[in-house]
Amino acid sequence: MTAAAQQAPAARRVATVTSDGGLTHWLGPLLVLIVGMFMTVLDTSIINVAVPTIQTEFGGSTADIAWIATAYSLVLGVIVPTTAWLGDRIGLGKLYTWSLVGFAAASALCGVSWSLGSLIAFRVLQAIPGGILPAITMTMLYRIVPKDRLGSAMGLYGIGVIAAPALGPTLGGYLVEFVGWRLIFYINIPVAVVGVLLALWMLPKFAQQPTYRFDVLGFVTVATGMVCLLLAFSEGASWGWTSMPTLGLIIVSVLSLALFVVIELDTEHPLLNLDVFRNWPFVNSLLVMSVLMVGMFATLFYIPTFLQSVLGLPAVQAGLVVMPQALVTAVMAPLSGRLYDRFGPRWLVFGGLLISAYATHLMTGLTINTSTGQIIGWTCLRAVGVGLAMMSVQGSGLAALDHTLTTSGTAINNVVQRVASGLGLAALSALMVGQQAQLLADRFALIPGHDPQLAHLGLLGLYQLAQTTTLEVTVTAFTNMFEITTWLTVVAAILALFLRSGALPSASAPPAMMD
Repeated sequence: MTAAAQQAPAARRVATVTSDGGLTHWLGPLLVLIVGMFMTVLDTSIINVAVPTIQTEFGGSTADIAWIATAYSLVLGVIVPTTAWLGDRIGLGKLYTWSLVGFAAASALCGVSWSLGSLIAFRVLQAIPGGILPAITMTMLYRIVPKDRLGSAMGLYGIGVIAAPALGPTLGGYLVEFVGWRLIFYINIPVAVVGVLLALWMLPKFAQQPTYRFDVLGFVTVATGMVCLLLAFSEGASWGWTSMPTLGLIIVSVLSLALFVVIELDTEHPLLNLDVFRNWPFVNSLLVMSVLMVGMFATLFYIPTFLQSVLGLPAVQAGLVVMPQALVTAVMAPLSGRLYDRFGPRWLVFGGLLISAYATHLMTGLTINTSTGQIIGWTCLRAVGVGLAMMSVQGSGLAALDHTLTTSGTAINNVVQRVASGLGLAALSALMVGQQAQLLADRFALIPGHDPQLAHLGLLGLYQLAQTTTLEVTVTAFTNMFEITTWLTVVAAILALFLRSGALPSASAPPAMMD
């Protein structure tokens, strides 16, 4: 065998590095990363549709069933801060491949779970690779793509990030209704197998970075802070926002995160390099991204809820109504990437946020007679804005960091996204519940106890009146929530004016791969 033939397998694995630290042929490796990212993001949204069916089979209260999602979120909050250290310690390529294997194995265990307790335990295992994959894929993207093509790469990458949450309810509803809820976990196995094979074939070899002792104190404090914060806002509505457990968790969270900052600033080799917060473009991108995440998940969560609870649509049909916005996003994300490379993020993000704000404002016109066609139009218009803004703002923030801060930056970016979406939904839900209670009390207080005009309605008539009043109050709470989201988006649009304008020039960087 000739030397050239012996080197052929390695040639597939080690690609050419350009002068700016990226790859000459980066599209194939990028598609490999999209597979892993799409699978994990899809899993977080597809499970919600199966919850009622799982409760019917395994039993348990609503609070018990909620731990299927809550446990997963808590573990994500713990594992994501460690991804920067793990990536340097193990190597990004190896960590990505083994995380795919771990996610497939944990998904198989979830599919064979025999009780609610076993399912929750396997979801905890699934969350470990599920938290690693989204964080390290972004770091890998910045290592393999030349800086002057980041926009195009982020646009393609954004298809998985933005479209997967919208496709999840539709796919999950179909599988649950026509096949069985266990398939929502089994479906991850073939996807992960394909991802592993493609990763072994197409991913370049990443240079292993020097690592130091694991920052145990930093990990303990940030893990405690994140778990307490996410748990408080997950359970606050049921426990009561002013109850001792909720307030206690929030206080412990604040103190733990404050201690984490002190430890990290005083540690020579911190778990997360907090120098990223000295970079205003990165911090500004986090602020804008937080609002985008709140608005996106509010739409993805509350529009299906409105369709089912107010318009009375079944889960599958509700999923079909929200699916077109995913198709719009799939078209807009690559287009916005090309525009980002040419014009920079400022006007893309500003325009996208204004479109999103206008579309969200249209949603304040929801009534009990709103047609599904109107809702499809509003959500698709909003998807145009999100598609323009989402990956552009995320890309601009990370591109502003020095290459040595990319791993910490991507980890912090993922933490902020998850916290913002969780806390935002919790706050909006608390607002809606409070408004519904107050509006119902006010409406029924206007009805006299012995009104002769109501006597002729009878029991059935009074029941229908109560149902109609409840629906109207629910719709009012929805519209008020979307009005708040509208103005938050306008504020984010103003912040977007401080983003960079113009194309990002190519700059030299240390090679991301080793020969």
